[in-house]
This record gives sequence, structure tokens and C-alpha cells, in this order.
Amino acid sequence: MPKDRTATPEDQAVELSEILQIRRDKLQKLQAEGKDPYKITKYERTAYAAEIKEDFAHWENRTVSVAGRIMSKRDMGKAFFCDLLDAASRIQLYIKVDDLGEELFNEFKKTDIGDIIGAEGFVFRTKRGEISVHCKTVTLLSKSLRPLPEKFHGLKDNEIRFRQRYLDLIVNPEVRQVFEARTAIIKSVRSYLDNYGYLEVETPVLNTISGGANARPFVTHHNALDIDMYMRIATELHLKRLIVGGMERVYEIGRIFRNEGMDTKHNPEFTMVEFYEAYADVNDMMDRTEGIIACAIKSVYGDETKITYQSEEINMAAPFKRMTMSQAVKEHTGLDFDSIKTDEEARAAVKKIGIETNGKETWGDLLYKVFDERAEDKLVDPVFITMHPVEVSPLAKRLPEDPRLTERFELFIARREIANAFSELNDPIDQMERFSRQAAMRLSGDEEASMMDSDYVCALEYAMPPTGGCGIGIDRLVMLLTDSASIREVILFPTMKPIEEQS
Repeated sequence: MPKDRTATPEDQAVELSEILQIRRDKLQKLQAEGKDPYKITKYERTAYAAEIKEDFAHWENRTVSVAGRIMSKRDMGKAFFCDLLDAASRIQLYIKVDDLGEELFNEFKKTDIGDIIGAEGFVFRTKRGEISVHCKTVTLLSKSLRPLPEKFHGLKDNEIRFRQRYLDLIVNPEVRQVFEARTAIIKSVRSYLDNYGYLEVETPVLNTISGGANARPFVTHHNALDIDMYMRIATELHLKRLIVGGMERVYEIGRIFRNEGMDTKHNPEFTMVEFYEAYADVNDMMDRTEGIIACAIKSVYGDETKITYQSEEINMAAPFKRMTMSQAVKEHTGLDFDSIKTDEEARAAVKKIGIETNGKETWGDLLYKVFDERAEDKLVDPVFITMHPVEVSPLAKRLPEDPRLTERFELFIARREIANAFSELNDPIDQMERFSRQAAMRLSGDEEASMMDSDYVCALEYAMPPTGGCGIGIDRLVMLLTDSASIREVILFPTMKPIEEQS
């Protein structure tokens, strides 16, 4: 009977409990009869649904063994049609009592939606044109003790989708496509850098100090050493140590951990690629970034350079627009920071446009604040925002012509930061002074300020060549290229607040 759409949650819970019991009873009966599906360790599959449907002429009338999950069953009395879902596609099975015999046919009748089966038979096309497998044998390989969501309603609750990604992947085929695209994008990034002569390396996830970015770290404790350790908030400082050591082009695609809030653009653990090149600068990093993103687009869109993200068309053709942070602020607020000379003048200017100050911010602090609050969310098409204030760029080289600014860019697409790059600071004395400033901020209560890394300064004292470095957020790039509104859509198992376990 169709499900009562007016049933209360209590009624639905009772119904679910009954279904769970029925399925467990079926399993116990199979086990009692010596037909425990869980004891089967292997099934020889000779074909997949997609390859059969893509080349029917090759497979027609051939005997195949397919395996997967039952997604639907249609009882025709003496025969069944059912849809089988395997790794990437579905195929119809035709199961007839005359082929299986009464005993095996009756056993198949007792299978449920969600059960995993293996089926052997020949490939044919039905009178309605459906490519199918006419089964000669069917084997139950694993029993589904819980029902799948209803066919016509699917799984739409995002909380359940993200908590139970396995269920999301079963019933929402478009989700699988997002993660296939993610894999293709990561492969394209790796291929581009490998072909450019970069060496992929691995650096520690656990560190004795937290550095390389301004972010609050996760803290854990190493029992054997009896010390607190920090999950990395960046791979930067270790990768630049390798540059000092003579590994002139290095990169790492790795997980980063930041103990911060969660929203549509942030997850406490996320994936970045960071790459560093000796004898290069921030302008070279722009070229590399454009190359990486072009390869990523090609892996998903082919030769198309215009994409749609959340109903907005974005032109991704290189070269991307380049403008300084001061130019972006002037364009979107009218404030000309290039003509403002003192901290006091900057404070007075930002107050006029309704931005509060604490009376202590510097010219650079306020330039970044105005950009962050008034300009960043206007940037839709790709744009490199260059010349960031030194106050927010503790690891970048200063501009020789204006030491208040640094040789740094952030790439913005669709109103969000996608990449961040520097002409890396290689002056150990300047670096120590900036670390000292960050350490003072941390002592004053700023948990996101970087810690003093004396060993990194020591490495710089052995001389690091002029170096360009860049980090690209993989998750945000995947969001952009798969038209995903939330970062949780592109992370298989996003961080979720625990809930009480239910049976």
C-alpha cells in the first residue's frame, strides 16, 4: 500500500521499526537455511552496466555476470524486472521463473530494495528498447537491513545527506558526478605541476608550533614526548625549508586543519595545493595559477572557458584581470588609499564611509579592512588582487617602492578567494621582526596570530633564493567548477556536529 503522507513522525517511526524487524527476520531465516549472504567473499563480475549500454552491439547475446544494488523491482507474476545499480550506472535485469526455477525464483521474490546481488545471463533489448540482462542465475551477496529513501522523493535533507554520504551516493547520482569531477580536477593540478618540473612532497601534519598562516589551530597531545602539538594550518614553512635545501620546485596537495567556524565556504579540515619555485616571483605565480586553473577547467568542461556558477556566467579565459588592492577599494568605495599618507588620515577616511575603527589600526590594517568589507563581494570574474599591506602578509616581500605593501596576490572568483601567493620573504632579519610582531599579537590574545618559528628563521639564515609561492584551495575550486553552493557538497565527509545515535 502507498505510504500515508499524513502519518505523524511517531507513526513513521513505528513503520520503520516494523520494516527493520521484517528484514532481520528474512536474514535470520536465510542463515538458518545455510544461505548466509555475508559468508560470500567474492563474486566474479565480467561486465559493468555502463560498458554494456555504451556498446550494445558488442555485448548483445553474450553471457555476462553483473553485480550491484537493487534499486527497484517490478513484479510481473511469473517474472520480475529490476534495476541494478553498480559502480557508475544502472541496468535492467529480467528474471523469469522458467529460467531460475521455482525455488530460486521464490528466493529472489524475498529480496528487498537495497540488497546487493550478482546476476548472470545474456544481454538483450526488450520490446520497449531497454538494454537488459536476461538472468539465468541470481545470487544474494549482501542483505540491506534498512530501507532506502522513497523512489520519488529521494534524499533531500542536507543534514542526512552529509552525515550519511554513503546513502547520498546511492540515491542521488548527481552527487557521484561531483566527486568524479573533484578527482579529475586534482589529477589535472598534479599533472600540470609534474609536467612543469615540480616535485611532489609530503610534510608533517603534526607540528610543535603553529605557523604559516593566521588561523586558530587544533591542539593535541603527544603522550610519549609529553608535549602539545598542533595540526598544521598550512604547509608553507616546511615547503620553503625544502627550497633552502635546494629542492627548487616543490608542491604538496594535502589536508589543512583550522579550528574556526563553519559556513558555506569553510570547513575545519580542507584541501590545498601549495607550490614553491626558486628564482621566481609573484608574477610567475600568477602565470602558474592561470595554467593550473585552465587545466582544471579543461578536465571538467573540455574547451569551454565560460562557466555558470549559481546562475552567474563567469568568463574563465586567461589572462585574468590584475588590479591592486588600493585600485579595487577605489573602484568600489571611492576611497583613494594611494593618496592617504598617514594612519590618522586613513582612520578619518574610513569613518566617513561608515566603517568603525578602534583608533589603533594602521594605514595597512584599514586598507585591508575596507577591501574585505566593501570590495571583496563585488569580484565575480577572475581577478588578481595585488599589493597587500604588510600587516596581513607576514611572509611576503615588501614592495621596494612602498614598504607598506607586499608582493602578494589573492585570486578572487565568484566573490571568494581561490588562491593566495607571494614573492616569498627571504630576509631572515625582516622575517624575525614580523614573527615578533605576530608573537606579540598572540600574547595579547589573538589566537590566530602565527607563533615564532625560530628554526624557520634559522633556515633563512642559510639563504633562500628569491622564491615565488602559491596556495590554491582545492575545495573552493571544485565548488566553482561543479556549481556547488556549499563546501559540504564537495567534501565527502564534512565536519558535522554530533547527534545522539539512533537505532
